[in-house]
Formats: sequence, C-alpha cells, structure tokens
Amino acid sequence: MGLDLFSDVAELTAALVDIESVSGGEGPLADAVEEALRALPHLAVERSGNNVVARTELGRGERVVLAGHLDTVPLNGNLPSRVDGDRLYGCGTTDMKSGVAVALRLAATVPEPNRDVSYVFYECEEIEAERNGLRKLAAERPELLAGDFAVLMEPTGGQIEGGCQGTMRVEVTARGERAHSARAWMGSNAIHSAGRILDVLRAYEPPRPVVDGLEYREGLNAVFISGGVAGNVIPDECVVTVNYRFAPDKSVAEAEAYLRELFAGFEVTVTDAASAARPGLTHPAAAAFVEASGAEVRAKLGWTDVARFAELGVPAVNYGPGEPTLAHTRDEYVELPLIAECEQRMRTWLAGRTNVAP
Repeated sequence: MGLDLFSDVAELTAALVDIESVSGGEGPLADAVEEALRALPHLAVERSGNNVVARTELGRGERVVLAGHLDTVPLNGNLPSRVDGDRLYGCGTTDMKSGVAVALRLAATVPEPNRDVSYVFYECEEIEAERNGLRKLAAERPELLAGDFAVLMEPTGGQIEGGCQGTMRVEVTARGERAHSARAWMGSNAIHSAGRILDVLRAYEPPRPVVDGLEYREGLNAVFISGGVAGNVIPDECVVTVNYRFAPDKSVAEAEAYLRELFAGFEVTVTDAASAARPGLTHPAAAAFVEASGAEVRAKLGWTDVARFAELGVPAVNYGPGEPTLAHTRDEYVELPLIAECEQRMRTWLAGRTNVAP
C-alpha cells in the first residue's frame, strides 16, 4: 500500500515508521516516497540511489531546502509503531520520520509556496560518513541542494537550533625513553610526561562565542589514553586522544592551529575533523522562518548535516518535532501535538494560511 501524503501528519508518521528502513535498507521506503511524490504534478522528482529530491519550479526569488534522512538505527523490538495517548512509539518516530512526514505533507499540500522549495530525502545518515546520501548528493549533484537557506528536519523538540559545532579528534603524543623499571632513572616515563597534557585539559575553560546572535559552548576533552610496554618497562610513548567541539566562528584549519598551539611541545596528529556551520540567521529567508515559526532559537551543540549545506554556501538550521534525547532508544517516541505544531509553523512560513491544497 502506498503512502497517502494527504493524510493526517500523525498517520503519515506512523506509516513511515512501519516501513522498516535501517541504514542500508532504505530501498522500500525510498520507493514509497518516490512513488508518492511523482504523483504530484507540481513537483519535479529525481532519484539517485535511495536519495529522492522533489523540487518546485515556480521562478520565485528565493529557494529553500527541506531535508531529512530516511534511515534509522537498528531495530530494538520497537516495530510496528503504536499510539499511547498523545505519543507515537516506534523506531524512527523522533529521529526523524516525524520530521520527514512534515516535509512530505508540505510537499503535497502546498503546491504554490511563496518561495521555491527543494525537498530532499536521503539515505545512510546514521552510519559512516562515506555512505551518507547527502554527502553523495553534495559531491555528485550539488545543484539539487542549491538554495538560499536550508532546514534539516532533525529532532529539536520543536525549537530552532542554528548551525552546528565542528568536531575534531587529535592524538597528542608524549615521548620518553625505555628503561628497566628497576633502573627507572636511566629512562624517561612517557606516561608521567602525559600528565602535562592532562593539566592543559583540566585548566581549559570552555569559551562561549556568540555567532549570528547565538551562544555556543565549546568543549575539549580526553576520550582515550594509551601507553605502556610491559609491567617492568618504563614506557617511551603515551597517546592521549582529545575531542574538540568548536563553534562556527572557527574553520577546521583554525581549530587545528588552536590545538597545536595549546599542546605546543607535543606531537599532535589530526585523526578526524568535520566543519562547523554558521546558522546564517541574518539571511532574509532565515529571518522569515524564525519570525513565521515563532519557535525559540538556540545554538546547536553538536554536529549535524547542516554542515554539508554550509560547505555549499547555504546557511542552515535544525528544526523538527522529535525529542533529541529519545533518539536511538528502545522506547523512542514523538509527541503527536508537536508534529502538528511543527507542520503548522512550516506551513505558515511557506504559504501563510492560504494557498493550501485540500
């Protein structure tokens, strides 16, 4: 049975949840989404892999992008969906099929929005970045993601979370010299030397930079430590793995330079990095979204795919009805009134209270 994009948004969410789509297995859901969108004459629909993009072509002065991933984490005895009071339970309800349902409803029921809209539904967000559908589209079909502003329908509890933090992992290495532990003075203990690395981390006071009017809070933490050779050997190496979460006022290069200066005297090797994204709330399309939604605005303390839009020069925010603290849990659920509120706020932004199909 196909998806009914004109059904109540709560019913549509349940229908999406009940089509299993664990990362790598999005095919049946992508098929259903594509079929439903192709039935709408006001949209131009393209598919690449299990990524489906539907666009209005009205010649408006602005284009905005609404994006959401189709995949979920592995099931945990939480399908099919079920309703209990005002809550819909099931895998993907909060992360993020309720947001996808809102976008699909808007795609169907707002045929002539006041700005052109690209609806992007993509695969493999919950697994390794190399398979991420949005990443593939950005690399292979960037024109499908072009726009003046983007909304990623990630769970935010119905609040707007602007941009996102960048993240970087580095290995900070202390060197020493091996010796027999009975003659320790003949060597140099690298683990002891690593204490200076930990001293830097303990003394760190997180900056709170304000970017586009939003306050971010940075973070610098040891997440792994390794060293040692044997129970009777003075170790000649100790490696502390440090995770740095930086605000969007820094580039990846600036974040790396900051860490190298902070840990001067030690070897610093970058093992992983992802750019931050500015919220871009000063852009007219973003300001209109904030005003129309009436939602509270805060900084996104974490990394999301809005950073991929930022790399394309598209300012973006996170906004969706799901509760982020429930994502990936066995008892994941979404509040049904919040889905309806999210839909109405987005509708007000794109079409006011008119120009809506029956």
